[in-house]
Amino acid sequence: MFEDELGPDPIAQFDAWYREAGSDAVCLVTASADAAPAGRMVLLKGHDERGFAFYTNFDSAKGRDLKENPRAALVFHWPPERQVRVTGSVTRVSDDEAEAYWRNRPRASQLSAWASRQSEVIESRDVLERRVAELAERFPGDVPQPPFWGGYRVAPEAIEFWHHRDDRLHDRLRYRRDDNRWLRERLAP
Repeated sequence: MFEDELGPDPIAQFDAWYREAGSDAVCLVTASADAAPAGRMVLLKGHDERGFAFYTNFDSAKGRDLKENPRAALVFHWPPERQVRVTGSVTRVSDDEAEAYWRNRPRASQLSAWASRQSEVIESRDVLERRVAELAERFPGDVPQPPFWGGYRVAPEAIEFWHHRDDRLHDRLRYRRDDNRWLRERLAP
């Protein structure tokens, strides 16, 4: 992978690789206020020049981390040859965006979002299933968006594209923000 093979816009380059990969799975890495790291898989639900969006419970472990330390890393791994790493600051998506995404979720996913006190210890799976049944009765029609649920956006400060090579001299090209433009630089493997 040579520099001239990647365009000047890392978001457009990401979009090209993302479409080829066909996978929304991404490892989200956060850190608490005392810098304890935590990684978990989430689903990418949108990306554009503003950043990379995902949705979750604000009271979850990741939500608590992002409240204390609003920075994150994303790692996309698309075997056998590609990886993209994104680092940046994190903000919540707008209420309108979250509501629009919520309306497109399947009803079962909406009820599950209400039922799960994400990241908290529970007695059994039966507790969750009873809670979903109660919520299905409470919300026989449209399920409203919970006040504790919404989206986050990682605004990229750096985006690194990694391409595998059998000789272990992998290609690593990083874009980083410099004022209002992107600088592209090659990193040693």
